[in-house]
Amino acid sequence: MYNTDIPTRAELPSTRRLIKSTIAAIIAAIVILVTIVLPSEYAIDPTGVGKVLNLTEMGEIKQQLQAEAEADHQTSLPLNEAGKGFSLADVLTGLLVSPAQAQTSTPAWTGEKTITLVPGQGVEVKLVMEEGAEVEFRWVAEGGLLNYDLHGDGSGKNISYEKGRGVPGQEGVLKAEFTGNHGWFWRNRDKQDVTMTLQVRGAYSDIVQYD
Repeated sequence: MYNTDIPTRAELPSTRRLIKSTIAAIIAAIVILVTIVLPSEYAIDPTGVGKVLNLTEMGEIKQQLQAEAEADHQTSLPLNEAGKGFSLADVLTGLLVSPAQAQTSTPAWTGEKTITLVPGQGVEVKLVMEEGAEVEFRWVAEGGLLNYDLHGDGSGKNISYEKGRGVPGQEGVLKAEFTGNHGWFWRNRDKQDVTMTLQVRGAYSDIVQYD
């Protein structure tokens, strides 16, 4: 039986070469971390490269969605899990409240739009709102992802609240900065049809779709 020859000392890489290779690998990892990972995951862009490559915007969207998910999680936790104890009054109140009353504690959605967008198609939905009015919203894309622009116009003013690319959905609270029309523009950049469903509730007088 033949065994592979053991390499001689001369054939092994020198300590100096190993150190150089290690340093080069560390530098490469740091460059990737600073220019790609931090902007795309945490919206931290110390070099400005992330903004050029549109990675910073991606990171901002991820951070916002994560914050909203954490807020929803904290809201759904029982009081004792959120760091607050139950009092005797809380327990008695819970026993007296019927399941039917508990179900009505969350207001129903008062407005809803379901729109199917073919590839390349865009659509706009606006809420008529007074200055300072707030509307809770939730929209979900089925079958693909959507680009969106949440903005407002009216009273001689325009504002852009938020933008996103390739997003599966969004939820939160829209507060009108001025009296006028406030809402979303969506565009389907996928290669297949995408169905978007928007649900809203709060202080608005009308919901209008612009094709």
